Amino acid sequence: MSASNPDFLLRLAETDEDIRASQHLRYQVFVQEMGGDGPMVDHDAQLERDKFDPYFDHLMLLDQSRGDTAQAQIVGVYRLLRDDQMPKVGQFYTEDEYDLSVLKESGRKLLELGRSCLAADYRGGTAMYVLWNGLADYVRRHEIEILFGTASFHGTDLDSIAPSLSLLHHRHLAPKELRVRTLNQHYTEMNRLPYEDLDRKKAMLNVPALIKGYLRLGGFVGEGAYVDQVFNTTDVCLVMDTERLSATQKKIYSSGAKS
Repeated sequence: MSASNPDFLLRLAETDEDIRASQHLRYQVFVQEMGGDGPMVDHDAQLERDKFDPYFDHLMLLDQSRGDTAQAQIVGVYRLLRDDQMPKVGQFYTEDEYDLSVLKESGRKLLELGRSCLAADYRGGTAMYVLWNGLADYVRRHEIEILFGTASFHGTDLDSIAPSLSLLHHRHLAPKELRVRTLNQHYTEMNRLPYEDLDRKKAMLNVPALIKGYLRLGGFVGEGAYVDQVFNTTDVCLVMDTERLSATQKKIYSSGAKS
């Protein structure tokens, strides 16, 4: 079997070996491919990790045809933190970049999403939908009402992504009750070009696939971007209210592409 004929299994990480497998895949994507780094990145062991990892649930997508160990099988990962888990950490990861007060004060059940990635040869196929299907099961099981988390453009050259950032601001800005905002000391304006000056088709083509996927499901972006020089990314904060999903979107979100 191969990426074109996978034997997928979805499950949460259960052991330290599972978490290291997730961190190794993240290293391949975020460090080797995207040029990221960080104070806890272990280049010798090829692990992308941080202080938050022990507190999160790690949703793993495995292709059992690739070998016998988690590190050999893992092809996708999502890192998940519910609001009832957050007090053990003291904050959400996203709070290093965004003011989440509007969400935290809503009284609704929250889930933070992060560190989502796929192995290179599993992109563009069914793998992302299978991973999202597992996420949807998790959301239903824990009765989550609002999902949020940062997603990234590769690189920190704002001029090159100005059309895409501007399009997100003009077309997909969150309503006030969901509008998180970049912390003042890190605030980077997304509204960089007038809407009428945009080549909207080209601007959307240059939006990363993960962000486009959330937008298709009815997601929004917060106000302002965050430029992460260490991780070599420009981040936006995505927010999705499960009550706002249309019937068709709910079907896509909850069913995905099963295989």
